[in-house]
Amino acid sequence: MKLTRRDLGKLAAAAIPGTGLLAAPWQAWAQRAAKPNSKVAGVQIGLNVPYNFGGRDMNPDELLERIVKLNVNAVEMRSQPVENFLGSPGANGQKVDAEVMRKWRSAVSMDRVAAFRKKYEDAGVLIDIVKYDGIYNMPDAEVDYCFNLARTLGARAISCEIDAQHTQRIGQFADKHKLPVAYHGHATTSPADWEAAFAQARYNWANLDIGHFVAGNNTSPVPFLKQHHARISHIHVKDRKMKEGPNTPFGEGDTPIVEVLRLIRDNKWPIQATIEFEYPVPPGSDRMAELVKTIDYCRKALQA
Repeated sequence: MKLTRRDLGKLAAAAIPGTGLLAAPWQAWAQRAAKPNSKVAGVQIGLNVPYNFGGRDMNPDELLERIVKLNVNAVEMRSQPVENFLGSPGANGQKVDAEVMRKWRSAVSMDRVAAFRKKYEDAGVLIDIVKYDGIYNMPDAEVDYCFNLARTLGARAISCEIDAQHTQRIGQFADKHKLPVAYHGHATTSPADWEAAFAQARYNWANLDIGHFVAGNNTSPVPFLKQHHARISHIHVKDRKMKEGPNTPFGEGDTPIVEVLRLIRDNKWPIQATIEFEYPVPPGSDRMAELVKTIDYCRKALQA
């Protein structure tokens, strides 16, 4: 089943009385409730942040404000905004030597990390997954720091890009900390790549990007999801065309978004449906307006 733009228009008009179709939509969304709520029919809709807003780095207060305005209560968060809050020498995209970052991370107070978590949880937002860049190049003590940071933030998993040369080593840390590491695949990633990682460590899991899967494997991700759901922490929800086709607005590509969401719903699997925004912003629109459309698309799929 595909949801059309007309379907989304009807949904938006019903959900935001007295407003035009997505005219500054997040302003109306922010007035819905004191705390955000994007759990629909038992399925947690989340956002990949701050990536969905155009980068890897963002002021943590501005980031929180945008998440709440979108009425989303759980996220996959890159480590950069957290470390900005903690006073990282690499804040705001500043380039620093790797050794400087290692020394700084070795002295980070987990009490300050707990304060970051409280700031977000007080606003109603859970940091469900923490995404790390460059974890494969880190020495052992720094990898331990990554897992400790994530656990202190309340995350139930960390995530990183998949690399067959390193998944065994990182999996050993995941097993040690009893915290899953979810490997994110791209169009070049096949089911066999994840299955090889699963065999290396109990806590080697998958972050299944259903759009990339369709574009690269030219088939539905549903069989893989059914077989390995117990080792999938979250999916990335996007729409793409097969045969390495482009990203499209939700409902215009070949990705079975509706079927996947309902499969998670009907089986009550604890898999976050994490929206990853990658299609071009249409003329006259902006990222916030388009993110409202993607969230509404997922809500409507789960409510039917």
